[in-house]
Amino acid sequence: MTSTFPDSTQPDWSKGAGLLPVIVQHWLTGEVLMLGYMNADALATTRATGHVTFYSRSKQRLWTKGETSGNVLVLKSLRIDCDADTLLVMADPHGPTCHKGTSSCFGDDVRPAGGFLAELDALVARRHAERPEGSYTTRLFEGGIRRMAQKVGEEGVETALAAVAQDDDALLGEAADLIFHLLVTLRARGLGLSEVATVLAQRHADRGGH
Repeated sequence: MTSTFPDSTQPDWSKGAGLLPVIVQHWLTGEVLMLGYMNADALATTRATGHVTFYSRSKQRLWTKGETSGNVLVLKSLRIDCDADTLLVMADPHGPTCHKGTSSCFGDDVRPAGGFLAELDALVARRHAERPEGSYTTRLFEGGIRRMAQKVGEEGVETALAAVAQDDDALLGEAADLIFHLLVTLRARGLGLSEVATVLAQRHADRGGH
């Protein structure tokens, strides 16, 4: 958990009469989950407990997200903006964030398009660690790296064939199969989506953004 502010910057509580707005994002997908407010006590409680805690302007008290529903926000990181008057919380939501049952207080359709890939990568990592019985992913891991590599090859060929000879739905389906099996193969080698993204980002930077 990262909860220190860069360059020793501290919140400027004077700007908002002791309250600062807090943007909460899903730590894997980047989905904006909610906006709340913290005072100094709420910030201290969040850091101490690891559960995101706000100051309720209507109830005039601290409230921890999920204190009644159980849908807590587990703190992953905490940052402050350049003017020291807005906080950014990256959190792991345990259940829907909104009281209406949606993943975000802004609805279910605000997740970034690529955000689910990060969730899927995390799920594959859990399957690798836990090996639940009856899981297709478990069977892949237990089949060994050669079998996983074979599946990547097979799905790659099927994706290429779909690109040439089938419709868009077929191509998307084969591409989804390819990406899934590639994630499993990477995880078997102790790697994940973030490492691939790092390589791509470095290549992009090396080529001057072209």
